[in-house]
Amino acid sequence: MTTATPIRDDAIRVYWQPGCTSCLRTKEFLSKNGVPFLSRNVLADDSAFEELKRFGLRQVPIVTKGDHWANGQVLADVAKLAGVTGLKITLLPVDELQRRLITVLGGAERFFRQLPDQNLHSLLPNRPRSYTDLTFHIFNNADAFLEEKAGIPLTFESYNRFPAPEANSREHILRYAAQVQQQLREWFSGPGKTLDWSAKADLYYGEQTHHQFLERTVWHSGQHTRQLMWVLEGLGVQVDRPLPPETFAGLPMPEKVWDDETPAAQ
Repeated sequence: MTTATPIRDDAIRVYWQPGCTSCLRTKEFLSKNGVPFLSRNVLADDSAFEELKRFGLRQVPIVTKGDHWANGQVLADVAKLAGVTGLKITLLPVDELQRRLITVLGGAERFFRQLPDQNLHSLLPNRPRSYTDLTFHIFNNADAFLEEKAGIPLTFESYNRFPAPEANSREHILRYAAQVQQQLREWFSGPGKTLDWSAKADLYYGEQTHHQFLERTVWHSGQHTRQLMWVLEGLGVQVDRPLPPETFAGLPMPEKVWDDETPAAQ
């Protein structure tokens, strides 16, 4: 939790955007715990980003209260800011998380192959992100995980990369997907076996262990893969071997697949 210059009141505000997995999880967390908040969609309201500038921030999800803020990617910090007590966090074992990530990425590749050619560059609802960009992002999440293990700190920009215009065809994305999955398997069976998973990872959003970062990577990619299945269903395409609920059991996933809120202007 961090301090900035004071603002007018102590109302809790959540700054978010559609399609953001941690944004949806943050809002669901506060709602489940009976914490009222002002919803600030930064894509729908330019003034929301202006408010974030007071804190020197240009990222989401962010939860603010008065002159304090917390990054929504760390629920423990959100709970502290919002006065939520009794938060219990239990991580699945590392080997199980590794297995889940491989399963999720395999599903994402399978589902992307099913996208009709004419819909590859269609946009998600209320978000300037195409179905191809969404798929790239799923694999980029795992790629960013591997980069951090190679000594490249995770930054906000790590999660905001897009395929180059000349490399956003189905063939290019599938090649990237295969590359990331192969590198991940090799790392899990090699350096990952001797890593101290309780040590701190080098992340922009707060102090987290390598174990916590792995969990974050699994459910982050997993939530976006749920969105990809949802896209196929909306297009009338029968999903090929959809990922069952068991794939996501025990992960801190949002309940909804997509944030359908249309907040009123504040």
